[in-house]
Amino acid sequence: MWQHRTPGIPDELFERVEDVPITKEEIRVIQISKARLSPGQIVYDIGCGSGSISVEAANQVGTSGKVFSIDIDPNAIELTKKNLTKFQITNVSVILGNAVQKISELPIADAIFIGGTGGETSEIVKLCESKLKQGGRIVIGTILVETLYSVLNVIEKLQFSSIDIIQVTISKSKKTSTGTMFLARNPVTIISATKI
Repeated sequence: MWQHRTPGIPDELFERVEDVPITKEEIRVIQISKARLSPGQIVYDIGCGSGSISVEAANQVGTSGKVFSIDIDPNAIELTKKNLTKFQITNVSVILGNAVQKISELPIADAIFIGGTGGETSEIVKLCESKLKQGGRIVIGTILVETLYSVLNVIEKLQFSSIDIIQVTISKSKKTSTGTMFLARNPVTIISATKI
C-alpha cells in the first residue's frame, strides 16, 4: 500500500477509531528521523495507539528487523493489528498489557518510541534505559508540560547523551467555501537521546 522508503504515510490511509490516538503524519516523520533507524534493528513502540509509528518503523527496519508494539488498551491493539494487515506488515509483534510489566520480557532494543503511557512515562523511560543497546536511541513524544518535566528529570539522571528537545506545532490547510485556511494542531514536544 505504501510504496515509498520515506516515512510520512498520510493519516487518512490509516484505519481510525474515535478513542484511539494516532501520532500525526508530520510528527511521525520527525520521530522516525530522530530514531535513526536502520534495516535489521529491534524497535519498541510503547503506547502504540493506532500503530502508525509501528507501521512506519517496520518499513524502516525491513523484514530483517522487528518491532514490538505495546498498549494497555485492547481497542488500540485491535486497531494496530488492522493497520498492520492493511499495510501488509509482517515484522511486528503486538502485545496487550502494561508496558511496565511487559518491557522486561522483550529483547534488547536498538530504538524505543514512547507515546501514550497513562502517566507512567518516567517509570517506562527508566525501564527502557536498561533494555536499550549502547548507542541506541530513545524518542519520547509528549503533549503535557508535566510529562515533559518528569521525563527530562529522568533522562538527565540516566546514561543518555545528545539529549535533544524540540517542540513542533503543525498547521494543516483546509479548503473552505471561500478559499484555504490553516488549522493548528496541538503542539508536541519530542525528546530524543542516545544511550551512552
